Formats: sequence, C-alpha cells, structure tokens
Amino acid sequence: MIPFVDLKAQYHSIKPEIDAAIQGVLESCAFTLGPDVVELEKEYAAYCNNAFAAGVNNGTSALHLALLAAGVGPGDEVITVPHTFVASAAAIYYTGATIKLCDIDPVTYTMDPAALEAAITPRTKAIIPVHLYGQMADMDPIMALAKKHGLIVLEDAAQAHGAEYKGKRAGSVGDLAGFSFYPGKNLGAAGEGGMVVTGNAEFNRKVRMLRDWGAEKKYHHELKGFNMRLEGIQGAVLRVKMKYIEKWTEMRRDAAGRYDEMFAGSGIETPVQMDNRRHVYHLYVIRTAERTRWIEELGGKGIQTGIHYPYPVHLLPAYADLGYKQGQFPHSEKAANEVLSLPMYPELTGDMQAEVVEAVKAL
Repeated sequence: MIPFVDLKAQYHSIKPEIDAAIQGVLESCAFTLGPDVVELEKEYAAYCNNAFAAGVNNGTSALHLALLAAGVGPGDEVITVPHTFVASAAAIYYTGATIKLCDIDPVTYTMDPAALEAAITPRTKAIIPVHLYGQMADMDPIMALAKKHGLIVLEDAAQAHGAEYKGKRAGSVGDLAGFSFYPGKNLGAAGEGGMVVTGNAEFNRKVRMLRDWGAEKKYHHELKGFNMRLEGIQGAVLRVKMKYIEKWTEMRRDAAGRYDEMFAGSGIETPVQMDNRRHVYHLYVIRTAERTRWIEELGGKGIQTGIHYPYPVHLLPAYADLGYKQGQFPHSEKAANEVLSLPMYPELTGDMQAEVVEAVKAL
C-alpha cells in the first residue's frame, strides 16, 4: 500500500521532540494559548516575513476573523474562486457579507486576475485569492486591482506554508493571510489549528480580541467575539515542526521533481510551477477525463489518491442560493471534474513514486 499521505512517518521521525513538547504543556497546564502559542506566533510571523501572527483554532476561523478585523460585514461583497475548499466561501458567509465568485486560471488553478476585475462592483470590500495546492496566486495584478478600488486582500494560504511569489512569502503580500494547521498540511498540528498573519497592528489587535470573546482583559468585552483560541498543545507541537518545515518543503519539492521526470513524455498533465513562484507542493495534482476509472484501478493496485476538489463552490447544494448556474465558471468546473491528487509527502521515496508512475502510465 502506498498511502496518499503518511502522518505516522513524520511523527516517528521526530517522536521524542513531539512527546517532550506535549509533556511540557501537560506539566505547565497552559492548555489554552499560553507561552508556546506566544512563541509560535513570533516564529511564524518571522517565517512569513511579516510583523504579526495570531493563533486561532483552525484555518476557517483564521479567514473568518481576518475578514471581521478588516471591517467586512453585511452589505459588502467579497470575491473568491469556486475551485477551493468550501471554507473559503463559508468564512465570507459567516461575516454576513455576500459571496461573489470569479473563475480560475486553468494552468495554475488560482484566481484569474482578468476574471477578478470583471467581478468587482461598488459593493466589493475584499478579495480572497486562494493559493492552491502549494502555489501562490498571481498577486501583482490582484494587488494592483485592490489598490485601484480600495479593497482588502486576504490571502487564503491554507495550502501554501513557505510558498513564494517573486521572492515574497505567502502571508506577506496581502493585507492579511489565513493559514491552516490541519494535520495533513505542510505544517500540521496534532489536531486543529490556524493562524492570521498581517503587517497591520490594528488588524492583529482585533483578531486577538475576536478569538478570545472580544476582550483584551478578562470579562471586559469590547467586541462581540468568539471562542477561537489556539490550544497550548498545538502551539507546542507546531513549534517543534517549525524547525523542520524548510527541510520538509525541499523534500516535497524534490519528490515533485522526481514525478515530473518520471512523467516526462507520457502525455500526463502534471503541475506547472510558474517561473516567478516557489511551489511547495502541498499536493501533486494531475488531470484526467477518466478520473473515476483511474481511482478505482490505482486503488486496486494499492495506491491511494485524492480529489481536491470534486465540486466547485457554486454547484454545492449549500451555496445554491448564490444564484450561479452550471457553465458560469468553465475552468473551475473542468478542473473539478478532472483533477486527481497523487501521493505526496516528504517521506515519499523514489521507489514508491516509480510504482505510482508506472501504474498511472498503464491506465
């Protein structure tokens, strides 16, 4: 069996450090926020080449609270893409703002700046470009449009820890960024976790208040806040993993390079890393019009695969009320029907990849 992702392999490679970090939190009883979260926030902000980071309970909360901190609410429109995990749209819904969608670029799977420009209206307040599969969106034209129209840019960087665009790290280009530390992410917690990164001190202050019941001091609630704090154990685990994030990223990039070489000349449509970006390969995504058959046959050979994502947001029953119809976002719809994620994680070996590639070529 070649797993789609192997979390046990990563854990066992650093088991003594992880176990000691967790034991330290148990001994200190600093279970909610606490010193490990404080230090993680400093370390992660520095990793993103930005000033501030605020730990929250998951990546969805990071997007939600970032929007609220930026003043997004009822009457506003926020533009994102249909080809993403549903949380990108859900975070907008939670604020009371209106979800507006624009199509993706078919090569990078990220927001098409031309489609974005066509979607902007006088009610638009913010833009959420999604850095998908480990590659950042085309941020220069997006930022130029935001500046022209006076809009907030929130990077959805849930799959882009350490990714770069023209030398700038994910989390350092927009006004704010939301990261996820879901266990399978490039930097994954032992459970749930998220982070809001920003260079704006007031946005950072508001996120910190909103995550902790809208208060800066206990029982003094200035805002209508939430219980969305990052747990101390997650902070401790993530601090251990921060020491290895660049090593693991390069291992992912090496694995992607091996896949590229093995698939060369096969006709298989493989990921494209744009010249001005550092792809961190959270996922290695190929395309096929025969996905169902491929999944079944690869599974029969003991090779696990995934689909990210099988349904665009506008065709999900939960968001039918947006009023979009099939055919409105052709690139997103085509991708949703064809994308197939192959096994990808730092510990993936060349021999395992050779077996995957041989099986794919035989389909």
